Amino acid sequence: MSETVNIEGAYCASPLPHSEQIVMGHGAGGRMSHQLIQKAFVSAFQNPALQAGDDAAMLQPVPGIQLSISTDAHVVTPLFFPGGDIGKLAVCGTVNDVAMLGAKPFYLTAGFILEEGLSMSTLQQVITSMQAAAQEANVQIVAGDTKVVQKGKADGLYITTAGVGIIPIGTNISGTQAKPGDVIILSGSIGDHGIAVLGARGELGFESTIQSDVAPLNHLIEAMINASHNIHVLRDPTRGGLATTLNEIATQSNVGIMLDEKTLPVHTEVASACEMLGFDPLYIANEGKLVAFVSREDVDAVLKAMKSTRYGEDAVIVGEVTAEPRGRVLLKTSLGSTRIVDMLAGEMLPRIC
Repeated sequence: MSETVNIEGAYCASPLPHSEQIVMGHGAGGRMSHQLIQKAFVSAFQNPALQAGDDAAMLQPVPGIQLSISTDAHVVTPLFFPGGDIGKLAVCGTVNDVAMLGAKPFYLTAGFILEEGLSMSTLQQVITSMQAAAQEANVQIVAGDTKVVQKGKADGLYITTAGVGIIPIGTNISGTQAKPGDVIILSGSIGDHGIAVLGARGELGFESTIQSDVAPLNHLIEAMINASHNIHVLRDPTRGGLATTLNEIATQSNVGIMLDEKTLPVHTEVASACEMLGFDPLYIANEGKLVAFVSREDVDAVLKAMKSTRYGEDAVIVGEVTAEPRGRVLLKTSLGSTRIVDMLAGEMLPRIC
């Protein structure tokens, strides 16, 4: 999630009490994260780009050029997990945030906080992974910075990344653009990344083959935009999962959202792990999935384009946008009832990205 020019997920709240202290829940991507961002940062750095509340900021520095700019910090533990590592995560996370405004990403910068005692072989492995991810996304890492802190102060390695891309003139994709009647498409299964990281921590209590879905999605998005000019919203449901992301969009656009539980794709192993641990897959982090809000008349064309790509072949319709209840996400359950899907309240899976 992005926090430099644009601090993602602005949430209206009262000023931050000076007596309040930061807790792990403030970093989980849910309501506590959104309240912290709004109280501490958005209120201080107010500007239209920031207050839009998207994963990246849309800027027009000169007439005829629209830029998408985003930044991210990565503190995942452990550094390596099934399907990825902190380096791949850093590149893909920022590439995806830049692309979610319909932009073509071009350049990244990277900052490294290295802990004294980190092995050079580990650092080289992470750098190699970053380069491979950048090559797949067709972006260049053009600048960076390195700092070293004392042993025990950084869990080995933290990475910050920033990215910039160009938004085609006339493109207006934002969390503020969802419209009643839009169809919601999900690019694939949910919860893979969060459960893969938990498995790498040894917190599942059983052996698992679950792989993180971390991947660059800019080529998928390019194929979608080439298929339709009626894509209104794109968002990658990272911290806080699909449920929190949809709540953000419902609030930004002042619309309702109705999901169909029977269509939500969840791998059997992920569903089993969530059931055993008492988690809901809707709130588990993803790092290689997106949700798209598309005009109904273009749904077939967009789905066809998605399914023709590596990271969209399992795309499926999971819901629709409604006029009411505004700012709410509802779920039609497999039993035929309807329940409210709220934003993640606090801590669930810390240090997941």
